[in-house]
Amino acid sequence: MRSIRLRLFAILLAATGAVWLLAVLWTYLSTQHEVERVLDARLTEAARMVSSLITDHHIDVAAAVDAARASDLAANFDTTAGDYNRQLSCQIWSLQGDLVSRSESAPTASLSQHDVGFAEQIVNGERWRVYAVINPELGVRVLVGDSIEIRDGLVGDVIKGQLVPALAILPILAGLIWLSVGRGLSPLSAIAEALSSRSAEELHALNDSGAPREVRPLLQSLNALFQRVREARDREKTFIAYAAHELKTPLAGLKTQAQVALRSDSDDVRDRALLQISTSVDRTSRLVRQLIDLAVVDSAEGRLVLEMLDMSAMVEDLVGEMAALRTAREITVNAEIAPDTAIQVASKALLRLALRNILENAFQYAPPGSLVRIAASFGDGIARIDIADQGSGIDEKDQLRVMARFQRGTSANTLGSGLGLSIVEMAISKLGGRLSFLRKDGFCVRVEIPPS
Repeated sequence: MRSIRLRLFAILLAATGAVWLLAVLWTYLSTQHEVERVLDARLTEAARMVSSLITDHHIDVAAAVDAARASDLAANFDTTAGDYNRQLSCQIWSLQGDLVSRSESAPTASLSQHDVGFAEQIVNGERWRVYAVINPELGVRVLVGDSIEIRDGLVGDVIKGQLVPALAILPILAGLIWLSVGRGLSPLSAIAEALSSRSAEELHALNDSGAPREVRPLLQSLNALFQRVREARDREKTFIAYAAHELKTPLAGLKTQAQVALRSDSDDVRDRALLQISTSVDRTSRLVRQLIDLAVVDSAEGRLVLEMLDMSAMVEDLVGEMAALRTAREITVNAEIAPDTAIQVASKALLRLALRNILENAFQYAPPGSLVRIAASFGDGIARIDIADQGSGIDEKDQLRVMARFQRGTSANTLGSGLGLSIVEMAISKLGGRLSFLRKDGFCVRVEIPPS
């Protein structure tokens, strides 16, 4: 059942029905007990009355029986509603076992063979509840009984009197429950209506000031989602604008240098133009790769899977991957990582992207012919990776700013795109780590990865 309204309606209707059935069952049991108590009291009083009356020799036995029947306690119940007027039966037996007298409704067979008190007996296939009392002065036993079937019919009539109104009210109750559930769910309908009338550009928060307490968590979650979507769209717009601007510059340079090369008759001028074209292609290629890296880091959401990573092998692979850049700038790499050094990380791909961009920056900005040092250490369960070069590094006042997208330090050259450190910072944050800058053997970028 996918409808909340139908589900609530079914639950409330079932709960109401269950309570009603329990009430009917309780009423039935309590009514049965009360009827039996009252009727037993009537039997006792009637038997004693008959015994008392026949003790007076001025009243014969038959008249005493009729008098007892006339005083029937059935006045406690509405005997006109059913066939209860012949319910009470009386017999008087001698102690020698002879039938002295009986009421008109009493059977000829003895109602019971017991001497005193209550008993149940089957007479002519019918069950009777009988009270016996002995009159020692006259030497007789008085039996007064009523049919258990009639007793049960009396209880059944009482229950039917309750069930008929209940069944008649049930459709009205179901309608009221249906309307009440619809009324209770109206805030959700109002939210749905407000959302359906919005355009894709309307990402402002929903007003939850007058919302019911149970609906406010939903509204707060929706508003938080709108906030995240709005921030993502703002980042996307900024990203597109900056990417278009950054790609525009090298493409314009490519076109200019290509035109120079085509129009010039000088081999030197043509060679310089082709060199500039090669440089612009490298810069554009690096920018495109970093844009792809940024998209990969942005999409790395949700629960990341823990993986074991061989640090020595990864660093060796990255250094080999950037051999062309390292050779062109005559950079020497000193990796101080023990073989088979393994750490557990939430994503190999994110850590690889982060380290690649740090190394690329080190090779790009370190002085030609200098040394880049890579070291890994472990302490308190935290893996620390230091990548240090002998360049000027990043000014302290720029260290926060350069981790934003398309932002460069004041001392950076024009070859960078301003994306490298933002990719590093995002990737390390998603790994639960921390990025910091140190002055250690030149300029050092430190990555700290806590235990996952």
